[in-house]
Amino acid sequence: MSTAQEARNKETYHRFHAAINSGDLEVIAKAIDEFVHPDGRFHTKELADVTAVQAQKRVWEILLRAFPDIHVTVEDLLAEGDKIVARQTVTGTNSGEYRGMPPTGKSVTYNEIFIARFADGQIIDLWGVVDVYSQLRQLGLIQA
Repeated sequence: MSTAQEARNKETYHRFHAAINSGDLEVIAKAIDEFVHPDGRFHTKELADVTAVQAQKRVWEILLRAFPDIHVTVEDLLAEGDKIVARQTVTGTNSGEYRGMPPTGKSVTYNEIFIARFADGQIIDLWGVVDVYSQLRQLGLIQA
């Protein structure tokens, strides 16, 4: 894959995250439809039965309800071939129901790493590792 294609994949990922940081579920849903391939897969056990488009829409609906001010900062973005790797920091304030628990009013800062594979200018595969333990500990939902 050319360096130009790697640069386009990085730009696509940045544009996707600009939409996510809008905090507007309609804008996010449109961005998911634009940037995630209709046959794409989100490789996680919890959402294995749905497409990446469906999974991303579900995830962002849950996160925006729980953390209306959620913000994802892309700290590092590396590209090689048809894949990018993103190291990200997520911040937000829990002011809505999350994981069956009432809002805590607490702020969180946690990290995540995602790998995205591109085909035809869209994300076709997505793998991620999210520091849910840190998130839940900061919310007081589990003990340190």
